[in-house]
Amino acid sequence: MKPSPWRLALPWLLLLLVGIAAAMVRFNLIESSAIGQLCSSNHGPWWCGMRTALVQGFLHNVYGVAAMIAAVLALVTGRRAPAWLAAALGVFAIQLYGAESGALALLIGSLRLLRLQADAGATPLEQHRQGQQKVHAQP
Repeated sequence: MKPSPWRLALPWLLLLLVGIAAAMVRFNLIESSAIGQLCSSNHGPWWCGMRTALVQGFLHNVYGVAAMIAAVLALVTGRRAPAWLAAALGVFAIQLYGAESGALALLIGSLRLLRLQADAGATPLEQHRQGQQKVHAQP
């Protein structure tokens, strides 16, 4: 039985949303000079601590390491959730300055997710295998 197209597309749409959210965090919260000046003062808003934690995260490559751990988990377990998590953390790491490890985790997670989706449905080889068992004398 083949999964529905929406069920197959859902992880990819969610991955797109993660990429958009990561880009918004990068450009609106981290790279914004106005927010940087606001948070550098002693009387910054409450969320400046969260911004500082995000900055420390990419300075110490936390996002890239987390993405690579999820990628290894995706390869070892063979489940969809770690594969998607590796791809999502890879996208997040790419957006937050961890391009090398993030790109590798995105690649591993995406390929693993594609393989798991292909295994869930009938592959083209299995679909046509029954018709190819008979030998025909004439085409």
